[in-house]
Amino acid sequence: MRWEDFRQSANIEDRRGEDYAGGGGLGMGTILVLGILGYALGIDPRLLIGGAEMIAQRNPTQYVEPSRNAGRPSTPPTDQMGRFVSAVVAQTEDVWGEILPAQKNLKYTPPRLVMFDGRTNSACGLAQSAMGPFYCPVDQKVYLDTSFFNDMKRRLGGGGDFAYAYVIAHEVGHYVENQLGILGRAQRAQQQSSKVEANRISVRVELMADCFAGVWAANADKKWQILEKGDIEKAIATAQAIGDDRLQQSARGSVAPDSFTHGSSAQRVEWLQRGLQSGRIDSCNTFARQ
Repeated sequence: MRWEDFRQSANIEDRRGEDYAGGGGLGMGTILVLGILGYALGIDPRLLIGGAEMIAQRNPTQYVEPSRNAGRPSTPPTDQMGRFVSAVVAQTEDVWGEILPAQKNLKYTPPRLVMFDGRTNSACGLAQSAMGPFYCPVDQKVYLDTSFFNDMKRRLGGGGDFAYAYVIAHEVGHYVENQLGILGRAQRAQQQSSKVEANRISVRVELMADCFAGVWAANADKKWQILEKGDIEKAIATAQAIGDDRLQQSARGSVAPDSFTHGSSAQRVEWLQRGLQSGRIDSCNTFARQ
């Protein structure tokens, strides 16, 4: 994937090497309880954390941005991984800044991406490496510990620049869902649903973000020819590796579709390819399919 010659995003918070464990959001005990409960029920713990924070959001004083971060200028990182992440984020900004107004008549206001190592504070509670990359709808930021990319290569069998970019674009896709009003409607529907139906809604939300990642890639390649030989195959291999069926089979030797929260390997590949082939937002309506 071509990225070295592209501009760097100004919407990067580089917290690597800093301790942001204290203060704000949900407490460590709450995070642990929600995490254990989520895994026990077969629900993505981040959804439970997000639901808890939706309640907490009614009282904004419960979250306090760490003072060490207040007013800090956004300086693009200078190391290779930091520059890569910053360049990919910049590409998502430029692409969505064009296609969201053109296709949906909505102005795109970019999210910020927080790079951290180990753990950091977020409005959705304590972000930790074990959670993987995630989008927090409360503060509208994407959180990324880049060690996840090493885990992709070592444990999940995925890797390569475009595969990593797909992961970033997937989380940005959740932000786009939020801007479109889809994420809020989905979360409200989950609160009124059974566990199984809530999981199905989660799958649709995640598959739409996969599709939006494909939409970004299709438009970025059309605009700048970013894709190189083997890039799509590596992204597809990553999508297969992080399917719920593949992860469940590897972890416990069996598959329970009713507990899926992100979609099967086949579904994730299907929706990524759908976005890649169409380049259009409307092709990603996972809620229109039963």
